[in-house]
Amino acid sequence: MTNIAIYARFSSDLQRDASIEDQIRECQARADKEGWSVVQCYADHAISGASMNRPGIQALLRDAADGKFEIVLAEALDRLSRDQGDTAHLHKRLKFLGIQIVTLSEGDVGTVDVGVKGLMNQLYLEEMKAKVLRGQKGRVEAGKVTAGLAYGYAVVKKFGADGKPVAGEREIVPEQAEIVQRIFREYAHGKSPRAIAIDLNKEGVPSPTGRGWHQSSIHSSQKRGLGIINNDVYRGKLCWNRTTELKEPGTNRRIPRINDESELVMADVEHLRIISDELWDAVKTRQKKMARGSRKLGETKRPKYLLSGLLKCGACGGSYSKANHGRYGCANRRNAKSCDNKLMIHQDELEGVVIGSLRSRLLTPELLDVFCKEYTKQINKLRRTKSAEADWLRAEIAKLERARKRHIEAIEGGIDPEEIKDTMNANGDRRRELEQRLLMTDETPIRLHPKMADHYKRQIDRLVEALSQDSIKHEAQDILRNLIDKIVLKPNAAKDGLVIDLHGDLAGILSIAETKPERRKSVKTGTDNNSVLQVVGPEGLEPPTNPL
Repeated sequence: MTNIAIYARFSSDLQRDASIEDQIRECQARADKEGWSVVQCYADHAISGASMNRPGIQALLRDAADGKFEIVLAEALDRLSRDQGDTAHLHKRLKFLGIQIVTLSEGDVGTVDVGVKGLMNQLYLEEMKAKVLRGQKGRVEAGKVTAGLAYGYAVVKKFGADGKPVAGEREIVPEQAEIVQRIFREYAHGKSPRAIAIDLNKEGVPSPTGRGWHQSSIHSSQKRGLGIINNDVYRGKLCWNRTTELKEPGTNRRIPRINDESELVMADVEHLRIISDELWDAVKTRQKKMARGSRKLGETKRPKYLLSGLLKCGACGGSYSKANHGRYGCANRRNAKSCDNKLMIHQDELEGVVIGSLRSRLLTPELLDVFCKEYTKQINKLRRTKSAEADWLRAEIAKLERARKRHIEAIEGGIDPEEIKDTMNANGDRRRELEQRLLMTDETPIRLHPKMADHYKRQIDRLVEALSQDSIKHEAQDILRNLIDKIVLKPNAAKDGLVIDLHGDLAGILSIAETKPERRKSVKTGTDNNSVLQVVGPEGLEPPTNPL
């Protein structure tokens, strides 16, 4: 019986979860009709098909690589993806794994379906985006708010003549409006955003997020209109289309790009004015004086230190940044006094914990054994693929040889050789071609080099040493940073120190080095401040996709 997987998706919060149930029910009916066995159903709820970063589709791809099913069944090709490139890549990947895509709408999905339907789905996305932008532009020109709720305002609940709710209406909240006016005045008179945030937190003034005021709440990005002193609505103007978010190929991260001023859409909303034009102009004048010149949007700057930008405070969730004398501390405590975590850790000590663990925990006999086994497993997997190809070549050659013998027997039986001459010549050419391919197919079994352990240890030492070599340390740091999602530093209640939680792929690599399950989560670092390193990640280590 053929094993299949069912995939279902709906993209809008306006749709119902029942849509998933409907899709699965229809697919199950098709499977029953064909006599297929459904081994797993995968679903993504309220997630756009424009991205492959969906838990359901990613789980399907992982199980596909493990050979759990032979067919993927969906309602239509656009359920799997609406992006033309992603659709083609998905089809190519599953085809390589020997898995067929079947949909209720298109049937067996082939290359033509992927090209035509993928293009149609891509055009649908672009058309839908254009309609949304057109609708937002019309709402802004009509004086309706299309973005979220700004501090100082409340949503007005109104109903139109047709009884439907009218969206985009706002009204001023007097208490919050006074805080907005105070922020503008204090900044215009020379007070820094950090000092304003600290005073507001000391007085217990509720912040827009409810997590305390921060300097970025006051002044984040003037070009993008972020931060209270950059929001045009406070001067009675709605500004729309400042930025366009583009998806970065490969990662699908949304990258904002500043639009040209000619593309901005402005509308008067005097009933929402909180700040006078004079006060607004005074703030803009000070911002110009304080401007230092910044990089173009999209440009990146290499982190100055190995762990810069990866450190988080375990008490408040804010960033841990460089404070003084080479020590890291909670930025929220330093900038806004909104966190009680006063513990600090020196840069050298923190980097020593991470790098020291990298060396000591990767150079264990247990991990070396895992490395050798996984390497051998992956190589043998590739060998099996080649062996399967060799078996197919031999079978084809044998089939052509049997055909050759039948032709000879036919000639001996009185058939005119001229009638089957072309067929025999074509079969002969094909057989010689297959025999040549068979000679080039290497089926040599994998043998582990006796020096593999020494080679592995040398590579680990080279990685650690590269972090301190000026010529290549930046490249090595980038590689290590890409293995770390974040490092959370939490106060250690038992001792006057920090618990260091390491998240990401590096955590998974380090955790596998712990031979006892109860030791996989926490290991003392032996540092002076009694810090403890904890790895938070997958229990195992996935083998590389291509170890050669």
